[in-house]
Amino acid sequence: MEITTTERPEVPRLLVVTNDFPPRVGGTQRYVHDLVRHLPADRVTVLAPRWEGWRAFDDAQPFRVIRHSSTLLTPTGEVRRRAVSLLDETGAEIVLFGHGYPLGELGPRLSVETGVPYAMLTHGLEFMLAAVPVVRTRMRRAFAGAKVVFTVSRFMQHKLRRAIPWDVPRVPLPPGVDLERFHPGVSGLGVRTRHGLSDRPVVACISRLVPRKGQDVLLRAWPRVLRGVPDAALLLVGEGPHRRELTRLRNRVEGPVVFAGQVSEDELPAHYAAGDVFAMPCRDERFGFEVEGLGIVYLEAAASGRPAVAGRSGGAPEAVANGETGFVVDGTDVSDVTEALVTLLRDPAEARRLGKAGRARAEREFGWDAVIERFTRAITS
Repeated sequence: MEITTTERPEVPRLLVVTNDFPPRVGGTQRYVHDLVRHLPADRVTVLAPRWEGWRAFDDAQPFRVIRHSSTLLTPTGEVRRRAVSLLDETGAEIVLFGHGYPLGELGPRLSVETGVPYAMLTHGLEFMLAAVPVVRTRMRRAFAGAKVVFTVSRFMQHKLRRAIPWDVPRVPLPPGVDLERFHPGVSGLGVRTRHGLSDRPVVACISRLVPRKGQDVLLRAWPRVLRGVPDAALLLVGEGPHRRELTRLRNRVEGPVVFAGQVSEDELPAHYAAGDVFAMPCRDERFGFEVEGLGIVYLEAAASGRPAVAGRSGGAPEAVANGETGFVVDGTDVSDVTEALVTLLRDPAEARRLGKAGRARAEREFGWDAVIERFTRAITS
């Protein structure tokens, strides 16, 4: 039976307590902001740190944002008292922590003091922290009183099982994608023209420049890609601490490789559209404790109608259906990455077929209406 809007439970009034919020840049920040902005604005208040540009950002939001005086919220008495005050002021019916730990340590005390239940979002950091026994014990205490713990993927739902008491619901809640912003009709011509890529087959990678994302493997694979597709170009979008190493690798590669730098949220759709193929061959780092939680970039590429090449790390294989919306490869294997890229670049019809399937899957599973319904049902059950 199809569920109609009138049958959905009402969203309770929320106080969102989070370190991860714009204007700070990052995937987790985008996830929390996108979730909040798809909720009724009059039922949400956000408590977040101050980052450069916060005034202009907050003025543009339809919901209320309260900024703490520092650039970091910690589970201290000061932050707890501020949260208690806001709960009293707003009448919020549930507290949502943007990260389950360490801020989630405030949850049990807040709940006892105010009677207001709390829920948590988790992303990937908690998996790394849970590997430390002392930290895992503290996490379990924080999670024990939660009404629900949301995990960014089924992979993370499984990996966090030792950190979350068995009787606390764990609900996968992948990030949604804005199907109106990211769609196959967006033009990438302006981006292509700006970088001199107009007539070339283009592979685009949009991500922070950190080792786990795999831009270095793309660059190592690129000479082999050019042997199969001589006019291909690589477009790398983003900034990060790995930029110097990637520049060194780029200097060894002939053919067009463009570093576009960090681009604004408004420019993102056109950069996905500028690529014929999206690729982020992510991999595990730090002995398998640093992994890809899911990868919203894969969902945005799918919504844009582009096939994706993903690394086999964490929840990434949940975002890209291997052989259906793209390819899942060994992100450490240059040959594996090369084969997937050349296959898609040499066969535009197959690339379009996979891209069309990706768009259909995004509409079916990752639109914000579906995500908000899952979220609301979990916190009101």
